[in-house]
Amino acid sequence: MQPAKARKPFPTHILVFLAPAVLLYTLFMVYPLLNSLRLSFFEIGPQNQTTFVGLDNYIKLFTDENFAPRFWGALGNNVVFFLVHMLVQNPIGLLLAALLASGGRGRGFYRSVLFMPTILSVVIIGFIWNLILSPLWGVAQTMMSWVGLEQFYKPWLGLESTALVTISLISVWQFIGIPMILFYTALIGIPEELTEASRVDGASGWATFWRIKFPLILPTVGIVGILTYVGNFNAFDLIYTLKGANAGPEYSTDIMGTFFFRTYFGQQLQLGNPSMGATVAAMMFLIILVGVLVYLILWQRRVQSYEL
Repeated sequence: MQPAKARKPFPTHILVFLAPAVLLYTLFMVYPLLNSLRLSFFEIGPQNQTTFVGLDNYIKLFTDENFAPRFWGALGNNVVFFLVHMLVQNPIGLLLAALLASGGRGRGFYRSVLFMPTILSVVIIGFIWNLILSPLWGVAQTMMSWVGLEQFYKPWLGLESTALVTISLISVWQFIGIPMILFYTALIGIPEELTEASRVDGASGWATFWRIKFPLILPTVGIVGILTYVGNFNAFDLIYTLKGANAGPEYSTDIMGTFFFRTYFGQQLQLGNPSMGATVAAMMFLIILVGVLVYLILWQRRVQSYEL
């Protein structure tokens, strides 16, 4: 009989390297999340005493006349905000990535220019677009008059019907570099032998992209989609910069992030309510969690089985 192989001792030195990151992540991410979820089950009294109320805060959020209309309105606006990014930002990012990956001169220059708005401060982005679109001193109306389109100009940021879509498109312009870079990285990682074989077989560039390249970057498509979902349902800063915490006009640009800020910290004559703010934050967490689980169960598993 051969002697049993001795088990290797657990590499305890790994704990030394993991401990700082785990402690920092627990301190600044896990603990605030759990504490926020805990606070959503309590009510804070006038003397800062906390009283356990169970699900009363959630029932109040869904049914109270002061909270329910704003919650459902913010959620609906957030869905629109997300759909604009999914249907405009990501396809255009894929198109730009395909053009950059196809070769040609100046790829590095165009890649840098297209990614540059992503690294700019949101305050700068909001200030610039306020200047461009302002009906008083903005240049948008003048530039449209140069091409004979001045009759189509409107104060898009000031109209309830157009403000949300306008801000969504501004966000698309700012962050389109992220899906572009992710798609570009995936496309240039495809082995050249596969595309060369398709060209030898007489496939056009369009057919090569959709039948060979696109199926191979499906994992990246899923990653871009879930990053877009999480980022949009966490969005706050751009709308706050452009329209303030009230997300005007008439809450037409109100999303979950601005609704949470206004509920927790208060705004103008509205007093802040930390317990209800924590309830809104818990709903944001649950909405994002459901989306991530749908991605993991319905998308990632199918893509992995396809790759096998």
